[in-house]
This record gives sequence, structure tokens and C-alpha cells, in this order.
Amino acid sequence: MPRNVPKTSPMPDIMQLPLEPLTVRISVAVQITGIGRSKLYELIAAGEVDVVKIGASTLITVASLRRLIEKSRR
Repeated sequence: MPRNVPKTSPMPDIMQLPLEPLTVRISVAVQITGIGRSKLYELIAAGEVDVVKIGASTLITVASLRRLIEKSRR
């Protein structure tokens, strides 16, 4: 027997939320920041940019790119 489910959910509709990626691939990080690929790898090695490894994919967190740019502003 089906349960009565309210028509309005306390969770907002996903289509109404502004969508921003949590992570991007290295090639996209290079494009959106203007930082060269080699420099980006240096920043990763120095711990300046956070990475997430999922399988063979290396993903860069958008939050860490934002922090890097904000920290580097003059």
C-alpha cells in the first residue's frame, strides 16, 4: 500500500539550486585560471591546490582554486 507523501518536500528542488562543479579536471583548471599546466602541477606538489583521485582521474577542487586566486590577489 503506497504511503501518503506530501506534495512539497523540505528539500529544495535540485533544478532550482545554482550548480557549480565541486571539482574539475586539470585541463579545465588550466583553462579557467590561466595557470600553465606545469605550474599547476608544481602548486599541487607544494600543497597549494587540493586534488582528489578517483580511479585514474585527477580532479582539482574548485574551492582550492578560488583560495589560490584570492590569496594571490594584490
